[in-house]
Amino acid sequence: MTTRTYADLIKPNSRLKAFLFDIILVTSVSFIMALSSAWRIGWPVPITMQTFIVLFSAMLLGARRSAVSVGLFMLYGLTQMPWYLGGSIAGPTGGYIIGFFIASLAVGHLAESGMDRKYYTAIVTMILGNIIIYIFGVLQLSFFIKENLFGVGVLPFIPGDLIKIAAASLMLPTGWKILKKI
Repeated sequence: MTTRTYADLIKPNSRLKAFLFDIILVTSVSFIMALSSAWRIGWPVPITMQTFIVLFSAMLLGARRSAVSVGLFMLYGLTQMPWYLGGSIAGPTGGYIIGFFIASLAVGHLAESGMDRKYYTAIVTMILGNIIIYIFGVLQLSFFIKENLFGVGVLPFIPGDLIKIAAASLMLPTGWKILKKI
């Protein structure tokens, strides 16, 4: 059963306006995603705000819109757009970027199933999304680094990702509770 996402709540009823709304929304999110990598710590896989943007926007937009946003983000990288600050899809961070796409589909689908309505289910959904990103990231990273993959490709991100998950998992269900009162 599909439920409405936050984006569905504000989507216009007119077909043309709804189409333009979706274009503006997914393009805006893709720009935010691209710019969210500007602040980075570490190497070869930097800590950024991208996972927060990817997972949070998947919960807000749903599977289709969030996947298109990540797809545009990937296109910026492939075409070397100046606002794209992420790594190369063929480089050490490329698996994480591919993981963004898969995670946006999974998390967006779960949000459409109502998993963003309760704190516990929002946390579980976001953790699942992070695990997907880690799996694809470490798989590709293994072509560049042969030792201590978990220590380089996952462990440094866990504390920050838990904070990001906690923040998003508090905001999403709280927003639904507020909307029910309106």
